[in-house]
Amino acid sequence: MSERVINISFPVKENILLSLKESKDEFAKEILFFAAFVLYRKRRVSLGKAAELAGYNKIEFIKKLQEDGEFIFEYTDEEIDEIYEDAEKIR
Repeated sequence: MSERVINISFPVKENILLSLKESKDEFAKEILFFAAFVLYRKRRVSLGKAAELAGYNKIEFIKKLQEDGEFIFEYTDEEIDEIYEDAEKIR
């Protein structure tokens, strides 16, 4: 059974697209990527769901993040300390 798709639209002034030198489709794809990226960064969606929202598979999404100079994983200092502590326990 396939999932139901909901179309969402919003107005954009034509001069914005002209200044970006992008077509409507290019702009829509970019907006989806940025929305997915922000939702992933804010930990509202997983990496897989962000990739799905942006229209990529996980590997493609990761490559796009790398191309844009974005970090794939972002940990707080506390999370990094916890990771190191857990790693030390394994040794």
